[in-house]
Amino acid sequence: MAKDTTSEKKSGKKQPNKIVKWFKDLRVEFKKVVWPSKKTVINNTSVVLAVVAASAVLVGLLDEGFLALMRLIYR
Repeated sequence: MAKDTTSEKKSGKKQPNKIVKWFKDLRVEFKKVVWPSKKTVINNTSVVLAVVAASAVLVGLLDEGFLALMRLIYR
């Protein structure tokens, strides 16, 4: 005969086991993560900040250039 799982779902008996298993699996996965060194994080952060700054300057220059072009067209 098949197990009656509807009574288990209503009572919530299986739910805590799933939550506990999820946290145990999460703990195992965190042990597998290779965290970057402080030097790597600083290097990557500085590269990202430099690219963002260069992009901001480029967009600003393009904006000023198009604004100057529009002023010439509408005069």
